[in-house]
Amino acid sequence: MATFPFDISATDGAARTGVLKTPRGDIRTPAFMPVGTAGTVKALTVDQVAQTGADILLGNTYHLMLRPSAERVKRLGGLHRFMRWDKPILTDSGGFQVMSLSGISKVTEEAVTFASHLDGSKHVLTPERSMEIQADLLGSDIVMQLDECVAWPAEEARARQGMELSARWGARSKAAFGERESQALFGIQQGSTFENLRRESSERLTETGFDGYAIGGLAVGEGHEAMCEVLDYAPAMLPADRPRYLMGVGKPIDLVEAVARGVDMFDCVLPTRSGRHGQAWTWSGPLNMKNARFAEDDTPLDETSACPASSGYSKAYLHHLIRSEEILGQVLLSWHNIAFFQALTAAMRAAIAEGRFEAFRRDFKAGLQ
Repeated sequence: MATFPFDISATDGAARTGVLKTPRGDIRTPAFMPVGTAGTVKALTVDQVAQTGADILLGNTYHLMLRPSAERVKRLGGLHRFMRWDKPILTDSGGFQVMSLSGISKVTEEAVTFASHLDGSKHVLTPERSMEIQADLLGSDIVMQLDECVAWPAEEARARQGMELSARWGARSKAAFGERESQALFGIQQGSTFENLRRESSERLTETGFDGYAIGGLAVGEGHEAMCEVLDYAPAMLPADRPRYLMGVGKPIDLVEAVARGVDMFDCVLPTRSGRHGQAWTWSGPLNMKNARFAEDDTPLDETSACPASSGYSKAYLHHLIRSEEILGQVLLSWHNIAFFQALTAAMRAAIAEGRFEAFRRDFKAGLQ
């Protein structure tokens, strides 16, 4: 019996909409999780994030264990109290950042040993330590197993090695996590772009038994088409009655295509990273607010949006702020982008519930410029 009930209320083809029920609140799916890497969604207050309609945030084990340290967060009341967010939090295991950010990392059967990107100090992360940090010290609601994310492109032998290690680490993560009433543990499917490896990974994860299942090892350089080819089969390999989470994805078109293939949850730094660099995501695609064509454009980014950043400021003003390198420009565009991603998932939930998802998908792609 899974810790958090997952009620799927409607399906349309492979697309699903439902609710993952947690003690800190319901998570409506499809769901987009804004990324609060170091205990903050960059440039935004938690109140602003909540106003966009976000049901859950993502925090990062690697960054928080290095600064301010998971033990300090625990002493200060846990991550929810520390950052003043009372809704659910999912923490990733830290494995991806160890591989991508650490100048020196060594993976063995027992653990990954790495040097901090901040000061070069040495650290050891085992599946058991990752569970302790996420569940006991940070106090996250959804905990991710420790896995090894293999960079793309990968030879099948290397992809298999990472998949098998991730499966063994998944079993160790589950044993260390134990049985908890108010926290859930998700396993992570690996296997790069190899269907046979994804299938074996899914079988091993299902045998171990998790509260939800993530699809890892994508959005690592393989491109949209190759990602979609994997998603043609990968989600359906995972238990249909549990949430399916595509890690680190992505652009709006990625979300739409993944939902069409049965994915329920997403996270990505894209909305706030784009906002800090002057890019606004809209129903017609991304806009570069540095562009001179917006200098005297008195229209808002989205006059129908309930988000003040989307409907309350002109493109001309946003253009001025970004060109002037004013912090407010980064704040407003980040806020707008998070609101847009939440509006996109809300629109997909409604389309699935009303049995018109394919029409929504077609119209969305047709509207992109």
